[in-house]
Amino acid sequence: MLNAADRELVAQISLFQDLNHDELECYLQRTAQKTYTAKSVLFQEGDSRKFMRVILKGRIALSAKDPFGELKALISYGRGDMIGEGVFLEDTFHTTTAVAEKDVEVLEIAHDDFSALFIDNPRFEARVLKGFVRSVVGRVDQIRHQAGPEARSYSTGQKRREKDMIGELDVPHEAYYGVQTARALANFEITGVPISRYGQLIVALAMVKIAAAKANFDCGAMDEDRAKAITKAGFEIVRGRLHDHFPVDLLQGGAGTSTNMNANEVIANRALEFLGKSKGEYEFCHPNNDVNRSQSTNDVYPTALKIAMATSGNRLVETLRLLVSAFEAKGKEFAAIIKMGRTQLQDAVPMTLGQEFRAFAVSLEQEIKTLQSSTRLLYSINMGGTAIGTGLNAPKGYARKVVEHLAAVSKLDLALAEDLIESTQSTQSFVMFSSALKSLAIKVSKIASDLRLLSSGPRAGLNEINLPAKQPGSSIMPGKVNPVIPEVVNQVAYRVIGNDLSVTMAAEAGQLQLNVMEPVIAASILDSVAILQNAVQTFRVNCVEGIVANADICRSYVENGIGLVTALVPVLGYPASSKLAKEALSSGRGIVELVREQGLLKEDQIAALLAPENMAGNASPGATKGS
Repeated sequence: MLNAADRELVAQISLFQDLNHDELECYLQRTAQKTYTAKSVLFQEGDSRKFMRVILKGRIALSAKDPFGELKALISYGRGDMIGEGVFLEDTFHTTTAVAEKDVEVLEIAHDDFSALFIDNPRFEARVLKGFVRSVVGRVDQIRHQAGPEARSYSTGQKRREKDMIGELDVPHEAYYGVQTARALANFEITGVPISRYGQLIVALAMVKIAAAKANFDCGAMDEDRAKAITKAGFEIVRGRLHDHFPVDLLQGGAGTSTNMNANEVIANRALEFLGKSKGEYEFCHPNNDVNRSQSTNDVYPTALKIAMATSGNRLVETLRLLVSAFEAKGKEFAAIIKMGRTQLQDAVPMTLGQEFRAFAVSLEQEIKTLQSSTRLLYSINMGGTAIGTGLNAPKGYARKVVEHLAAVSKLDLALAEDLIESTQSTQSFVMFSSALKSLAIKVSKIASDLRLLSSGPRAGLNEINLPAKQPGSSIMPGKVNPVIPEVVNQVAYRVIGNDLSVTMAAEAGQLQLNVMEPVIAASILDSVAILQNAVQTFRVNCVEGIVANADICRSYVENGIGLVTALVPVLGYPASSKLAKEALSSGRGIVELVREQGLLKEDQIAALLAPENMAGNASPGATKGS
């Protein structure tokens, strides 16, 4: 038998709000109370919908497979939530998998029992249908306020009312964010890119809140229960949960306040659940008073950005190292293939294809060093400076403690800035990091362009190498294959270069004690790192590792070119060598052929001076030659 509290709970669900007492009792008589132990699977993605369930106790987690078949956590439901109301429709299937997070008590009704209620009572069906429509409309109403398709799919349509200094506002019942996030959703419909798109930023924000809670507890500014609840909620986010509840647009006014409050509200509401309370009962754990204690957006936001950028920068370096290794491997593979070097798109002197690819590797290795150096600049943070760097409202000793905790949680060598006022207003570390990304983009793009040239043709171009054929190149020309991977790498580079200009302008726009343009800096740099990471990965996997050399074509260019004449200058002098080059160009004959014909050198001299293999040399990586 349901107790009075559970009966009232069911009556408040949107599907049953229009039922009278007798109709509700009729429904309840056909239901059964069931208990599922922790980790029990209630249904799996693809199963037909057989039951509708109201959660009376515990929590149920929904997940779904991504395009790669990996199971992705979507949302967690608790007391008063309904799942499986699709039984109202015929022949529908679950699009998610439901697992009990811990022991769960539900009130469930089978599809056939639910349908039987309508047979002799069309008014009952109409009332339930009205509730069903209300639920659907509520979900549709929330679509533009959700982080992604996962969150949109699981809005119940129920709401809770929250208030701030502006007034009161309804917030989706299942949302962990609150009123200030809801206002930001209405104010900043700009890019359509929510901060949840950048998981490293969400994780960084959670790390900051964890460190702050620990430091506040250390300083006696927060009780143990709140500190533990906030920390536990923060670690859930670090592990990848609740990211869909960060829907605020990455571009926003307010110097990042909406992003900070989004984090404060999500963590507060999850902490409330750990404290045995309901979302919105902020008197027990408040987004501002507790989660944001001893903090300001002006130290939280830039600190989280630095952690997110440093973390993603380190991952980019790892991906770059794999590309460097791929070029080094090709350098060894092509070490014996002689080819003509070129300057200003004209024939120069011979080299090996291996030397050319080895140079690509060395060039990128230099960019790794630059990127690592600029990343280290991000490790200096202003946490504890609060609003402008003076530390107002933070307890004594808090700044150093919060940085120590944050370094431990993030596993980065973070350090408190020497001058918190200067650090709060300065965005120069972002400028340097963005500049390093731009430099890398330029290098990678130059290499991509070189590969496009070397593979041009195949009949009317250089055709010294073949790039992997990834897709047909034309809708009208059969047999055409384009260098699509280098092309997309070029385009990514142009985007990164443009982003760097945005960072430059935004950094210059900082005024007095704060730079309010940090959101566009964040959007630009996080975008640059993400697309560079993807571009470098696809460049290696879909292009570089599959490159094949056309050795015979490479050698033919050397033997028929005039670049060999450069080796004759020390013996014949520049004027005589120039005459040979001119004659070779006008006649179309080779240098070796003309030297023999004119008796300018003996055969052993020709072999020693003009052998392409000798002309390529064996310069060490650090050696230099004249141009």
